Amino acid sequence: MLSVMLAWLSLALFNGALARNSICPTVDVGYATYLGNQTYPNTVAYLGIPYAEPPVGDLRFRATVPLNTTRVSEEASLNGVVVNATYYPDFCVQGTTGAGDAGGAGSEDCLKVNIYSPYGVEEGDNLPVLFYIHGGGYVYGNPRNWPFDNWINQSPNVIIVSVYYRLDSFGFLTTPEFADPTYGDFNAGFQDQIQALKWVKSYISKFGGDPTKVTINGQSAGGSSVELHMIANEGEQLFSGAIAQSVFRSPLPTPEQQQPLFQFYASYAGCGTGSVAEQMTCLRGASISALARAQDAAVQGKFSGLYNSFRPVLDGMLITGHPTSMFERDEFAHVPLIVGATSNETLSGGANISLALKEYFPSLTDAVIQEFLRLYPADEFDSLSQQFQVATGEPDVICGRQAMGGPSSLHSNTWTYRYNTPNPTSGSDVVAHAAENWMMFDGTNTGLNGSTTFTPQTPAELAFTSELIAYWLSFVRTGNPNIYKLDRSPMWEQYTELSPVRMVLMQDPQNLTIVSGSYMESQPATEAARCAFAISKAQACQN
Repeated sequence: MLSVMLAWLSLALFNGALARNSICPTVDVGYATYLGNQTYPNTVAYLGIPYAEPPVGDLRFRATVPLNTTRVSEEASLNGVVVNATYYPDFCVQGTTGAGDAGGAGSEDCLKVNIYSPYGVEEGDNLPVLFYIHGGGYVYGNPRNWPFDNWINQSPNVIIVSVYYRLDSFGFLTTPEFADPTYGDFNAGFQDQIQALKWVKSYISKFGGDPTKVTINGQSAGGSSVELHMIANEGEQLFSGAIAQSVFRSPLPTPEQQQPLFQFYASYAGCGTGSVAEQMTCLRGASISALARAQDAAVQGKFSGLYNSFRPVLDGMLITGHPTSMFERDEFAHVPLIVGATSNETLSGGANISLALKEYFPSLTDAVIQEFLRLYPADEFDSLSQQFQVATGEPDVICGRQAMGGPSSLHSNTWTYRYNTPNPTSGSDVVAHAAENWMMFDGTNTGLNGSTTFTPQTPAELAFTSELIAYWLSFVRTGNPNIYKLDRSPMWEQYTELSPVRMVLMQDPQNLTIVSGSYMESQPATEAARCAFAISKAQACQN
C-alpha cells in the first residue's frame, strides 16, 4: 500500500511540475497527450509511442492489431495529465546475433515508434517524414542503438520515425496452416511495419509531419524491408520515397519449406505434440525464455533442415513473388529511390564459396552454383579472401543495388552509391556490412541482446557524418539528394541503365573537415555482368 501511495505521489508531483512548466514539449494526438524529451535546443524526441495493441497472450504470432485508442485514452486519463514519452521503451524480444550468444532479452509489448521532431513544430507545418526500419537479419535490433537526435539538430525541417517490430520467431513463425488465420498469421513482424506506417499516416500530422510525404529507409534487414514494402500488397499508398541500404537479399521460402523449422521449434519449446491448433495453444502459453531458447537452437546447429531462420516468407497474399523478379516484371512501387551497398560486404562466413552460397540460398542446385563459380575465377582477385567476399557478397547483398536500381530508374529518379569508409573501430581497412551505421549514428556498434557501444567521433568523422545526413535528408525533403546537400559535397548524378553511375561516399582521405572525399564513379562492367547473372537466378535464389 505504501509503494502505491508513493507512486501516486510521484505521479502527482510529476504532473504538477508539468502544469507549472508550460514550455514542456507535448503533442496531443487526439486520444492522448505525450510529453517529449528535449535532447537539443531545437530537437524533441517522443519515445515509445504505441502504434498497435501489444501482441501478447492470444495475439502472439498473429497479425498486428490496430491500436485501441479508446483504451489508451482511458489509461492516460487515469494516470495523469500527459503520458511520459521521455525514455526509450522495451525493445522487442531478441534472437542470437550468431556470435555464440543467447538471445531472449526484451519484451513482447514492444510495438512502439520513436519520433524525433524539431522543437516548436506544430500541426499544419507539414514537414516531410523519414520512416526508419532497423536491421539485424529480422532476428535482433534495438532502435535505441540508432538515434536520430543529431539528424534533427542538423536539419530541423523533417520528422523522423523509428519503428520497433517483432523479430525472429515472434515475428516470423510460419507453418502452412497459417493460411487459416485461426491458427496464426504469416509475416507478423512485417505486418507490424505496415501498421506503423498506417499509424503514421493517421497521426504524424499531429507532430507536424506530412502524411503524404513519407520516405521509408532501412539498412540490411531494414533495406530488405524497404524492398518488400515496394512489392507488397499493402492496400494503400503508405510512402512516397525509398532509401535501401545494403539490402539483405535473403531467400523468401514458402510456408511449406518452413514447416520443418516450425516443428523443430514447437518440439524444442515443449509443444511438439498434438494438432497444429494444440501446438499453437501451447506456444502461446509458453514462456519467452522457452521460445527464445528454441529459436536460438535452430541456428546453433541443433536443427538439420535447410531453412533454419525465421524471416519473411512468400505467403501468396501480402508477398506474392520474389522481390527481384517483381522488380524485373515492373510490379513495384514507382517512387524516387536511393539504393547502395558498402564496398566489401558479405553476409556469408567461411572460406568455401560453394558451401556459403548453398547455406545462404538453400534451393540453389549444384549446377547453378557451378555457374556462379565460373564468374569469379581466382586469378581475377588479389587473394582468396577477396574472391570469397565478392563471390558471396554480390549475390548476398551488393547486387541489390542493380536489381532495384535498374528497374526503378526506368520510372523514377534513382540514385545509387558505394559506401567506402571502414568502421574505424574494426581495426581493418575492409568496408564491411553496416560500416555506415557507425558513421551515421554516433559511433554505434551493436552488441548482444539489444545493447550497443557508442564511440566518440573525431572532427573529420563528424564532418563526414554531416555530409551523409545532408544527402539523406535532402532526399527526404525533395526526392533529390542534391537540393540541400552540403556545399562541399559533389553533385550526386542519377543512375540509369545506360549510365550506371554511383556516388562513392567516403571520408576525406586527409581527414580535413572542409572538403569532401566523396566522388562519382561508373559501375564496373564485370560487376554489372555478374549481378545480371545473379538477378537472372532470382527464382533459384528465392530473392
